[in-house]
This record gives sequence, C-alpha cells and structure tokens, in this order.
Amino acid sequence: MKKLQGFFENYAFGVCTRLGEKLGIASNSIRLFFIYTSFLTFGSPVLLYLALAFIMNIRKNMRKRNPVWYY
Repeated sequence: MKKLQGFFENYAFGVCTRLGEKLGIASNSIRLFFIYTSFLTFGSPVLLYLALAFIMNIRKNMRKRNPVWYY
C-alpha cells in the first residue's frame, strides 16, 4: 500500500502532502476531504486540486531557474 501511495504522490502532483505539511494535518485526511467533497459537489474540488497543482508546478520551476545576472 505504501508503494502505491508513494507512486501517486510522486506522479499526481503531491498537492495533499504539501497541504498537509503546511497546515500540520495528515495528508490522508486531506485526501478524504477531497474525495468526499467531490462526491457531494459533483467534482468541483477537482478544479481546486488542479489549480493548486498548477501553482505548485510553476513555483517549483521558478525556484529551479537561475537568474540571468547570476552568471
């Protein structure tokens, strides 16, 4: 089960883990929250999840980039 969870965290953006680290909440609780609210609201939290993943990806890429004046 841990291997499967690790696979999804590495390849599915890691949004729940990052939120859990920032808020001090277990990532499993956040995953359950996304799942239950997706069923109750017909998938609208999926848009929030994708927006967070997009923002995290942009921030990660901006941190990797070296500034032009650094060379």
